Amino acid sequence: MSVQLLRRLLQCFCVVAMLALAVSCPAQQPDGPQTSAPPPVATPPTPEPAPRSGSGEKVLVPAGTRIGVVLENGISTRSAKPGDSVYLQTSFPITIGNRIVIPVGSYLRGELLDSKRPGRVKGRGEFRLKLNTLILPNGYTVNLNAAPRSADSGGKETMDSEGKVTGPSGKGKDAQTVAETTAAGAGIGAIAGRAKGLGIGAGVGAAAGLAAVLLTRGPDAELPRGSTLDIVLEHELSLDGSQIQFTNVGQAQPITPPPPQP
Repeated sequence: MSVQLLRRLLQCFCVVAMLALAVSCPAQQPDGPQTSAPPPVATPPTPEPAPRSGSGEKVLVPAGTRIGVVLENGISTRSAKPGDSVYLQTSFPITIGNRIVIPVGSYLRGELLDSKRPGRVKGRGEFRLKLNTLILPNGYTVNLNAAPRSADSGGKETMDSEGKVTGPSGKGKDAQTVAETTAAGAGIGAIAGRAKGLGIGAGVGAAAGLAAVLLTRGPDAELPRGSTLDIVLEHELSLDGSQIQFTNVGQAQPITPPPPQP
């Protein structure tokens, strides 16, 4: 084999090798300005905020629950009329599952449903009230359906299961009035004319006493400011757990004492 033939074979081998290398390696792009936007970079998902304590929880206060309250405005059949507002505040905390749901110092608003003055001969003074709204110290407000069942006013008023307050009877006072006027008339008659005058004076005094009874009403039914009442929920009360501070006992606000009776 001649030298010239060997050179040609070597040249062909080099050409074949270069072609094979060009096919197996991708072509490099020349450096230069980018004409397209870079691919978007994936961002990690934002974690959702943790729910607040009690969020979405419904707290149920069962029907029949008793709530102690204090009256903030006095009520008397002397001036009360249907539709008048009644204001109270709680005096003892209410708990459900060892958590405070109605703290001390929560406010209640109600209204008088009816009011009747006592009669001049018979009939007692009476009024009936209903509690409609409960407001917690933080301003959370719920509809309330409750009626008082007992009251401690320091007087002789009584209360039934429908929240009707009835004043004391005036029979004892009427009898005392007649007796006093009879005795006074008898004394005057005795001074004027012994036994005959005594009888005439007693009759006149009795008549005057009876007239006074017929012209005077019996005692009004009253609950003075500061009276304590025990109210009862007539239906289950649903509260929003996110609005309740379960560890706050609350604080009662001072009640202005009623003015002294003349």
